Amino acid sequence: RDIADSYIDTTRLSPSDLREELRKLYSKETKKEGLKVAVYSFGFKHGAPSDADIVIDVRFLPNPFYAPELRPLTGLEKKVSDYVLNREETQNFLEAWKNLLDCVMPGYVAEGKQHLAIAVGCTGGQHRSVVLAEKTAQILADQDYNVTVFHRDIALADTSKATQR
Repeated sequence: RDIADSYIDTTRLSPSDLREELRKLYSKETKKEGLKVAVYSFGFKHGAPSDADIVIDVRFLPNPFYAPELRPLTGLEKKVSDYVLNREETQNFLEAWKNLLDCVMPGYVAEGKQHLAIAVGCTGGQHRSVVLAEKTAQILADQDYNVTVFHRDIALADTSKATQR
């Protein structure tokens, strides 16, 4: 102990308190920066992700699949994104969803959580979930969270009838 640069008495520390002491000593990241957030889009017909901490079901929103010109596209394309986002029910959902995120995210940070997986699901994982996973990531990134987006089932979409862009 006499030659150590630092010393932590762990006798009365909980695991989260120890993690915080180690973060203070050895990391330049804040607790918020240390939280890695993965936002997944997925299709319920392919199964929900087993590693998700939060799962949100957006199948209640109008489905672009039933618009013939949008069916072969994905939620990464502006036409689909506009179709999903420019609806009153989506705007109402996003307001409530942002309020929920504003409530829970500081709690995960305070807890010292290092990894958080948020899964956004629709029927096939091609349209609505993709748009809303991207929007969720944007909301969190705008609040300086460290966010990565994954579109788990988008490769399973039938985009064979998509027009050339």
